[in-house]
Amino acid sequence: MSKQIGIAGAGFAGAVLARGLAESGKYAVEVFDERPHVAGNCHTSRDPATGIMLHHYGPHIFNTSREDVWNYVNRYAAFGAYTNRVKAITARGVFSMPMNLLTINQFFGKVMNPQQAREYLARLGDSSIAEPRNFEEQALRFLGRELYENFFYGYTKKQWGVEPRELPAAILQRLPVRFNYDDNYYQQRYQGIPLEGYTAIVEKILDHPAIKVHVRHRLKHSDRSQFDHLFWSGPLDAYFDHELGRLQYRSLIFERFDATGDYQGNAVINYCQESVPWTRIAEHKHFTPWEQHDDTICYREYSKLAEQEDVPYYPLRLQGDKSMLQQYMNLAEKTKNVTFIGRLGTYRYLDMHVVIGESLDLSRACLDSDITEWPKFTGKPLS
Repeated sequence: MSKQIGIAGAGFAGAVLARGLAESGKYAVEVFDERPHVAGNCHTSRDPATGIMLHHYGPHIFNTSREDVWNYVNRYAAFGAYTNRVKAITARGVFSMPMNLLTINQFFGKVMNPQQAREYLARLGDSSIAEPRNFEEQALRFLGRELYENFFYGYTKKQWGVEPRELPAAILQRLPVRFNYDDNYYQQRYQGIPLEGYTAIVEKILDHPAIKVHVRHRLKHSDRSQFDHLFWSGPLDAYFDHELGRLQYRSLIFERFDATGDYQGNAVINYCQESVPWTRIAEHKHFTPWEQHDDTICYREYSKLAEQEDVPYYPLRLQGDKSMLQQYMNLAEKTKNVTFIGRLGTYRYLDMHVVIGESLDLSRACLDSDITEWPKFTGKPLS
């Protein structure tokens, strides 16, 4: 008889894991999601009036350097070539992001080559900060005050809801400065967007006779007794009914507005000034440049601290959160037959290609005959 597996969450984390276990022939898998659809925050669908493919929970551009991850998603969908080129509106004008040689030359009104630009930024940086302790010090050390205040201070404060000096320096390391004219937001080997959206991919991944999917159905930790093993992609603290307190998450609000023609000329434009309440505007028809649409649909995006009834999108991970997180990790280690997966289950900021890769790795580990106990986490929440 097949062992019974329960999975909370029908996003990529749960779907990829479900498929791997189902294909082994050893497990019967039931996947539960409280939303009326699969694919989690990657959910897409076509607007019935315009035919535009909408990313309902914010833009998702697939990018990875893992060949196995790229091959995996291509089993279930055809991808269109797409290069993510983000623009940023500051008090001084519109510039390309990530910061590159064109950004630097335009911002300072200069004509510098790569070496000259390196030397120029080195002189602007605050050399008195030997070891940056936080986001703000990291920016001031390597960029100087003018670039920091125009590009990063306001946007970061809106995105995270705290002063940048309260955030770890590592966050800024995800936004490198390039001393060439490459304005591709990502530097991964593979990049694209599925022609028929992400929900179609997840639906195909879950289309297996050993997988049963329940939408509009929330799996609870009290249901654990019904399964031989449970995989949980919801918030880690929610599994334990917040008995140690609530970890902090950021949530997002999307404000739709429709227009005719081309509203902003680009898929994503960041708004860096603190005086502008939204963080960015996404114009969704630009995510499918191979399609033509006369009308357009845009979303203003606002970030806020997730309250009890809000959808959590990504962890805040301040120092107090990390202390509480360690306590929840200790509880998880003592909880039998449960594995915590994905962004919320491991309380980490993860891109979808990382989530897919970790679920592939986890399914392989679970099917390894030498493994006597399945892992507690797809990736360590604290490392």
